[in-house]
Order: sequence, then C-alpha cells, then structure tokens
Amino acid sequence: MTTRLRTLTTLALALATASNVFAQQGRGNANGGAKAPANAPKSSGSAVAPSGGVTSDDYVIGPDDTLSVLFWRDKDMSADVEVRPDGKISLPVINEIVAAGLTAEQLRARITEAASKFVSEPTVSVVVRSINSRKVFITGMVAKPGDYSIPGRTTVLQLIAMAGGLHEFADAKNITINRLENGHQVSLRFNYKDVSKGKNLKQNIELKPGDTVIVP
Repeated sequence: MTTRLRTLTTLALALATASNVFAQQGRGNANGGAKAPANAPKSSGSAVAPSGGVTSDDYVIGPDDTLSVLFWRDKDMSADVEVRPDGKISLPVINEIVAAGLTAEQLRARITEAASKFVSEPTVSVVVRSINSRKVFITGMVAKPGDYSIPGRTTVLQLIAMAGGLHEFADAKNITINRLENGHQVSLRFNYKDVSKGKNLKQNIELKPGDTVIVP
C-alpha cells in the first residue's frame, strides 16, 4: 500500500511540473512570440505623429513642417526633411517635390509615383514629425507674447492660457483678433472677462493660422 501511494504521489508531482512548464511556455509565446522585424514595412497609409494632439489624416502639410519619408528596403532614399517656404522638399534621387497643400497620404502617393521611375514597386511611408506651419501670434499684455504653433483646434482663450495668461493691468475687455479674410484685414473683439464668466461665448472663436491676438 505504501509503495502504491508513493508511486501515485510521484506521478502527480510529475504531471504538475509538466503542466507548469507548458503554461510558462504558452505565456512566453503570447508575450514574446514572433515579432515583426524592426525594419518591417509600414502600412501604405500615411501617418501624422501626435504633436499637440494632432492625429487626423486630413492635416494639410505646410511650410516649416518637418517630415520623415521612409522607403522600405531603400534606406538611401529615406530622409528627414523640412518643408521649405516655397512648399517643396528635397529627397535623395527624386530631388524636389511639392509637399505643401497635401495631406500625408497624398504626398505618399506622389512620392511613390516619382520613385517608381527609379525603383521597382517602392513602398513609402510619410510621417509628419512636427507641425510648425499653423502659427498664430499674440502680443501685448500677456506673460509670454510671441508666435505659437496650433496643431489642432485652438480658441482665443486657449491661446491666452498658452501665453501664460494676462498681465494684471491688461485691458481684458478690449482684446482684438486681427485676421486676413479674402485679402482684407478684419478685427474681431474678445472680452476676456465675459468669456471667463461664461457669457457671450461665441466670441471665443477658433483661431486660424496667421491670426494675431492683441492684448492692450
């Protein structure tokens, strides 16, 4: 009887050990299993790097934006570039190509077409690394006047916060937004005190690139 119990105990321990080993191997495969190579091709779709919360594929590239153009298996053609004031970028082999006014996906398609003259079936990704073209300006009685990039939707109140807030003696009721519309300068009023109290919120407009907020 004793011998039989010892045998059963030994079998039970062996089964438990084997079960534990298989479980650990299963976890290893789940967590550290086959991974795509670091240089695996990206999706043919374009990407906009999260800069200030921007993730929309509809973002239109502009001057001063920085981009990464990546060619799968053609590293010599890849490059980090800045969009010039004339809206163009310079790439190895392809040379100059217009980037401003296009989305990342549209630019990817254009680069792919241009590269197909030099390589067979190019696989290209375009990544917007930083957005610098969407600038607004704030001047006057704020803590940090200057130009600010607005990668996403930004209101007057948000820009004032980005600029460190108003000075103690700022004329908070008579802030103006200067904007160019259809070739003409227009001036819009903004009453900080009203908006901060939840009144007349329509004047807290969404800013457009090129707007200048003046705090007297």
